[in-house]
Amino acid sequence: MSRPVDQVPAAKPVIGEEEIEAAVRVLRSGQVVQGPEVAAFEEEFGQLVDGRYCVAVNSGTSALWLALMGLGIGPGDEVIVPSFSFAATANAVRLVGATPVFADIERGSFCLDPEAVAAAITPLTAAIMPVHLYGHPAAMDRITPIAEKHGLALVEDAAQAHAATLHGRPVGAFGAAGCFSFYPTKNMHALEGGMVTVADPELARKLRLLRNQGMERRYANEVVGANLRMTDVSAAIGRVQLGRLPGWTDQRRANAKALDAGIRRLVTPPVADGAQHVYHQYTVRVPGNGRPDRDAVQQALAGRGVGSAVYYPTPIHRLAPFRAAVTGRNGADLPETERAAAEVLSLPVHPSLTRSELDRVISAVNALGGVL
Repeated sequence: MSRPVDQVPAAKPVIGEEEIEAAVRVLRSGQVVQGPEVAAFEEEFGQLVDGRYCVAVNSGTSALWLALMGLGIGPGDEVIVPSFSFAATANAVRLVGATPVFADIERGSFCLDPEAVAAAITPLTAAIMPVHLYGHPAAMDRITPIAEKHGLALVEDAAQAHAATLHGRPVGAFGAAGCFSFYPTKNMHALEGGMVTVADPELARKLRLLRNQGMERRYANEVVGANLRMTDVSAAIGRVQLGRLPGWTDQRRANAKALDAGIRRLVTPPVADGAQHVYHQYTVRVPGNGRPDRDAVQQALAGRGVGSAVYYPTPIHRLAPFRAAVTGRNGADLPETERAAAEVLSLPVHPSLTRSELDRVISAVNALGGVL
């Protein structure tokens, strides 16, 4: 009986001794919620986003929801979003009572197409929510002027793009708000958590009220709020991970460079001029006939011991919670979105990969002659 082939994992969250020690230190302190670790994490994360005010919350979805609430977006408003993203992007819009309007993506970056955004604007449009998908910055240099021209709020979904930049400016520092996730598979994590980054101190104070039942001082409620607080355990872990982020980002880029140079049979991810990709995912396109060929490639790679994943097989506008509401122009043809959903496959690129594992990935891809 042959031994199963050890898989090169598609993702590998890191929880080391430093993270464990940080968590234990907080637990022993007795200050476990909204304490000094959260404040320190917010201060330190600000250095990643040009010194913006940072408000820590309990998840990336909460960050998006809180940002929209803080900006006063709600029933009767429309928010332009990509359909090629995780459902949380549109979920947050629905959670504040607004309507997500889906626009198509650019073929190269997998991010919102500025021309599609401009075409989707109506008198009801209140905001644009670009997603820096897979760690590649959206075309903020072209989307920001559109938002300014029409007086629209710009909320960046930077859940996958910690430390990505465009023309030297970090994601999370373009719009009225930037939103990050610290889920375990992200480029850095806090077990779970999120961060909202803003330039306006009054907006930052409002967000702090909204995340903490509407109060800054206990029992002095000023507005109706929610419980979106980050724990100090998560913040302490996040601080350790933030310190490691530069090295991990360099390693992801080095791994991506090796994949770019070695892979021959798949379409490797392009990088826009002026963009610094942080490769949350290394997402290729499988040439051929869409899903059947892509799925066959994924199965063939698994048989050769290489893990992979499809992000995202079903565009948001085709998911059950959104399908019924997609009518008229909101149900417009999204050809690049549909093409990406049928062709994309994400290969291992995480910083824990060894050189031999990278070589295994490259060899497995280049041996796909019988599939492609």
